[in-house]
Amino acid sequence: MAKNKSKVHKTLVEQILDKNKIDYQQLIFETYTDGDVEQINVNHDEINQHQIYKTLALTTPKNGPIVGVVPLDERLSYKKLAKASGNKKVGMIPLKDLANITTYEHGANTPIGIYEKKGFPIFIDNSATEQENIIVSSGQIGRSVKLNAQDLAKLVKGTFADIIEN
Repeated sequence: MAKNKSKVHKTLVEQILDKNKIDYQQLIFETYTDGDVEQINVNHDEINQHQIYKTLALTTPKNGPIVGVVPLDERLSYKKLAKASGNKKVGMIPLKDLANITTYEHGANTPIGIYEKKGFPIFIDNSATEQENIIVSSGQIGRSVKLNAQDLAKLVKGTFADIIEN
């Protein structure tokens, strides 16, 4: 269940959004542990999973790390992301290396924080343009922000592309 909290400390991502005068809504999700990874618990009745976007960090042989942002209920197409990013192939960054490369642990990756700290290229699935607002992580497990997809893309110099499997 997502909760709105106005008296909760602001994450770095929320501070970046404030600094850039971008409207957003702060959300907090309950979490659970799945194996050795913490995940958000989404109540399907309250929030459409297609509105929640996951941030996936990948490596490329040509351009270094890149980021794909896709709906939670979809799968990233490596082939399409490779093409959109001008690479022959892409692959997920190994979990053991993720925090060192992105500065975020699995489940907390955020396109805003990664772009701010690392400047990696960000690719957002075209489906985001069909929605008024999308939800992305705000850099902590269980913490998210709901914002306009166009505002997100402008902030992170993101590229909209067809990057999900059909």
